[in-house]
Amino acid sequence: MDNKAKAETSAPAAKKRSGIKEFFSMGEVGNYFFRKKDPARPSNINIKMMHGVNKLSIVIFLIGVLYLIFKLVIKPRL
Repeated sequence: MDNKAKAETSAPAAKKRSGIKEFFSMGEVGNYFFRKKDPARPSNINIKMMHGVNKLSIVIFLIGVLYLIFKLVIKPRL
């Protein structure tokens, strides 16, 4: 077995070991909201509207999750 084959078999094991920190990381979502403008990306009104709607839906979803957490966990203890 050569080095390339060994690297391919060990890569999934390294990904499998990711912990709770990796599970709760907001990397991709955070980068979606706070990324710099890339001049190589095409820009027209349709893409701008699509990204605006996507951002709005992510925010509404997160607000809904926070509301459910409040309703089911925090409110009964008050």
